[in-house]
Amino acid sequence: MNTYKNILVTGGAGFIGGNFVRYMLDAHPETTLVNYDALTYAGNLESLADLESEPRHVFVKGNVADKRQLEDVFTEHAFDAVVHFAAETHVDRSLTDAELFIETNTCGTQRLLDAARAHGVKRYVQISTDEVYGSLGPEGEFAENSPIQPNNPYAASKAAADFLVRAAHKTHGLEVAITRCSNNFGPWQFPEKLIPLMIANAQENKPLPVYGDGLHVRDWLYVQDHCSAIDAVLHKGRPGEVYNIGGHKDVPNIEVVRKLLAILNKPESLIAFVKDRPGHDRRYAMDSTKIRTELGWTPAHSFEDSLRQTVQWYLDNREWQERARSGAYQDYYRTLYGNRPAASA
Repeated sequence: MNTYKNILVTGGAGFIGGNFVRYMLDAHPETTLVNYDALTYAGNLESLADLESEPRHVFVKGNVADKRQLEDVFTEHAFDAVVHFAAETHVDRSLTDAELFIETNTCGTQRLLDAARAHGVKRYVQISTDEVYGSLGPEGEFAENSPIQPNNPYAASKAAADFLVRAAHKTHGLEVAITRCSNNFGPWQFPEKLIPLMIANAQENKPLPVYGDGLHVRDWLYVQDHCSAIDAVLHKGRPGEVYNIGGHKDVPNIEVVRKLLAILNKPESLIAFVKDRPGHDRRYAMDSTKIRTELGWTPAHSFEDSLRQTVQWYLDNREWQERARSGAYQDYYRTLYGNRPAASA
């Protein structure tokens, strides 16, 4: 198994990226991580505050869409590998500002690929999404060879990025792998996402907005299981391959909301059905046979137990949740890093 000692993690101040940073520092004591993040609305260094004195974690403020900033960080650090999380991710936002998603998710990926190739990076892992496959009917699961049929601007920008990663492998021989995960949940998730939003509103006895009839189905994956899967792909995945990562827990949104209310001992009368959003995919489900059989990965956490743990984390961290919802932490990090293109913590 290859061992990578100096890894660039883009978007490492975000929800999944931040959890991955923690996971890798614990799992690989020999590894140093450079955390490269633009600190946009969902980037929150407060989630990694306890790592400020960790010498194996170096933060650099920068944007994946900026060639000069990328050149600076690749020149300063000799990376063995790149794990690319950085992206605009919220579907609702993409409906009103698709250009930003294309610039970050698609153009930013190409610029990162160019930098990785120019600086001799040995392995590049693209963190993608099940949304590139589009929507499923009432049966079946997405496999790695399922058609790519994105139905919203966010998914389209990620699908385009996946194709660029594949092209870098086929055209230039860059050693890449692509992971496509199902819906993640767990600690430090930005409060606009379904589970933290419902927890926050329920705590305050506010209405819990549920799109349409609430029967949109998602395959829920605990973020720690996602991190272990990415680790497996980074170190053991075959070059040029795609690996689906799913929790094999397909649950309608309304059932997730009801489970949360039950855990919080709140009434279902708080549920408020709202107009469905445009291009809302009806159902996702992932076939993870490939990563299970080839790399020996399986989820270690049950949906019910990890959902309870997640609720408890948000109950124990209400101040973090409030600051994240208000954006207060961003003012602090703007003071620290200002508008400088790149700065090391």
